[in-house]
Amino acid sequence: MDRNQSEGEPQPAVRDDTVSEADERLDHRLLGPAIFLLAILTSLTHLYFNTFSTLSEVWTSALHFGFFGLLCALTTPMLRGRSPSGRRLVLGLDLLFGVAAVACAVYVILFEDQLYQRGVNFDTGDWIVSITAVVLVLEFARRTVGWFIPALCVVALTYVAWWGQYVEGIFSFPGLTWETVLFRSYIGGEGMLGSIARISWTYVFMFILFGAFLVKSGAGDFIIELARCAAGRFVGGPGFVAVFSSGLMGSVSGSSVANTVSTGVITIPLMRKAGFPARFAAGVEAAASTGGQLMPPVMGAGAFIMASYTQVSYLTIIAVAALPAILYFLSVAMFVRVEARRSHAVKLEDESAPSLKEVLLDGWHFLLPLVVLVAALIYGFTPTYAAGIAIVSVIGASWLSRHPMGLRDILDALAMGSRNIMTTAILLITVGLIVMVVSTTGIGNTFSLMITDWAGGSLLVTIILVALASLVLGMGLPVTAAYIVLATLSAPAIYQLIAQSQLLELMMAGGLPEQAKAIFMLAAPDRMELLNAPMDRATAESLLAVVPDTFSSQLLEQALSPATLSMALVAAHMVIFWLSQDSNVTPPVCLTAFAAAAIAGTPQMRTGFTAWKLAKGLYIVPLLFAYSPLITGDLTEMLVTFGFALFGIYAIVGGLEGFLENRLQLIERLLIFVAGGVMLWPHGLIGLDVAGLVVFIALFAWNRRRGHHTGGAVPA
Repeated sequence: MDRNQSEGEPQPAVRDDTVSEADERLDHRLLGPAIFLLAILTSLTHLYFNTFSTLSEVWTSALHFGFFGLLCALTTPMLRGRSPSGRRLVLGLDLLFGVAAVACAVYVILFEDQLYQRGVNFDTGDWIVSITAVVLVLEFARRTVGWFIPALCVVALTYVAWWGQYVEGIFSFPGLTWETVLFRSYIGGEGMLGSIARISWTYVFMFILFGAFLVKSGAGDFIIELARCAAGRFVGGPGFVAVFSSGLMGSVSGSSVANTVSTGVITIPLMRKAGFPARFAAGVEAAASTGGQLMPPVMGAGAFIMASYTQVSYLTIIAVAALPAILYFLSVAMFVRVEARRSHAVKLEDESAPSLKEVLLDGWHFLLPLVVLVAALIYGFTPTYAAGIAIVSVIGASWLSRHPMGLRDILDALAMGSRNIMTTAILLITVGLIVMVVSTTGIGNTFSLMITDWAGGSLLVTIILVALASLVLGMGLPVTAAYIVLATLSAPAIYQLIAQSQLLELMMAGGLPEQAKAIFMLAAPDRMELLNAPMDRATAESLLAVVPDTFSSQLLEQALSPATLSMALVAAHMVIFWLSQDSNVTPPVCLTAFAAAAIAGTPQMRTGFTAWKLAKGLYIVPLLFAYSPLITGDLTEMLVTFGFALFGIYAIVGGLEGFLENRLQLIERLLIFVAGGVMLWPHGLIGLDVAGLVVFIALFAWNRRRGHHTGGAVPA
């Protein structure tokens, strides 16, 4: 994998000449080995943090910032030096910045007791270190992910300390002193050293390091070969290979851009050779690679952040995320199938290619670390400890192959892991400042109430507003940062509406617990008899409307079980997490699609629109989170919902394309839209779902049979 393309997040703001100078540093005979050793030391230190360390979280977060600040300063130049002397000057400044980051971390460790005794009464050293740390992390963020996040942090910090008091209305904030703001930003264990930084040095680091070991052991090549053997021999097989390999690679890397550049260089030429249009081939790779952030066990950093926000176990998060991720990849595969029939794509016969049996016999051991990881999680180990065990199992499994990992391979994997997470680590540390501001000011709850007010209490309108907000944020923020910001601001609103929807269903069924009825007795004593029998939705909504807002949270806690409320919160976060991915494939800024377009040689913007069309699952599946038991029900409900949703999405794909096995006539297209809508719409009537499925199967069979009678595809 290319050293610049293996980063966990894209780097849109780094100019080509700066990247070139970064390569020069890595290849330098003295600086290159020094960076290599620093990356190895960073990985080993973080392995210690996550296994045997007894250091406090503040110390560990400070060292996390120091190590990655130094690594970022050395590997990502501040600017391009035009001459040898200019490059030496830039290197000197970068080295100074990196050492300053380490010094800021050491200051917190050496003077922790004095710092907390003084509190917000700063002495000169506190001022210097706090300001330096904040300026450094903003500069490192600028180098790695562009100007947007540093600018957003500056706006947020100045809002708290200065201009918030001049804002009128609900967003007015009286303001804090700069000492308080800087204390909470760095020294106080919030902001840069808070919960988001902890997620970075625990879950995110360990799983990205696990992915680096898998890639270095040869698992990436095995995944692509397995995909080619399993799906490559069908009509349109290279398209299925792109979907399949991106799904498997996503379970390792959790990065959309990394998926695109690692699998796209193989799958896009294969799709072109099979007869797919170039732009469609690039769009498939971009849409499929976007699913890399949705596929357990890594899910980018989303699974770990979600577990921290919701206080639901990581194992539960990845368990409920599996079916939706499979549904997304199958939705992209449906577009591939339709286009293969329409473009008359051919099978690619390669006599020299190994069989599926040969590939599995040669590489079955690459699957052992994933089995070990899941087994350790089920057994009860923490995710970080399970990842550590899985890393050791990668080394052990490699000795079952013809190319066992030696000491050099292990060192390379350690260095690769640190460099792969560097951008994500800097990003998460920086975003911690925004989260600190939101929690300090209470602006998150205000924003949630504002969204609810705009939406008029409609869950669907709320989701649409969040989708629009995610698209706008995604133009300037990487998807992980967009998810954190949106989750902080809007998750309470979506959670409240999902929980209220479940409460309404309980009231309609007449199953409201007695303790919940007591709250209604206070709010509407004259209508208590209605709660003792099933009722229609309008009546339930009118009853719920009389409960004061101050009692709404208590009513939900009394009426719904803690498990139900927890899964409603997970559903709210899943909605936001999925919607935050759309910036990967939605113009005008869609970096994953742009990366695929560069490989295919197609126009970037047109490729972006193609990828956006193919990624429709990003918008359909979140509605299932909110309105169906896809992740909140029991196993039977989840599987039934999955099955009908699968055929429903296929019907919608056919309707959008006007094509299944052959071209659809207008009346067929309308009918198939209706059938798909019936299977996806949350009406709670299994008979309607079955009727929609029967209509779809009949139309599919008729469409396929008509093609056989006409000797091929029906002409336009």
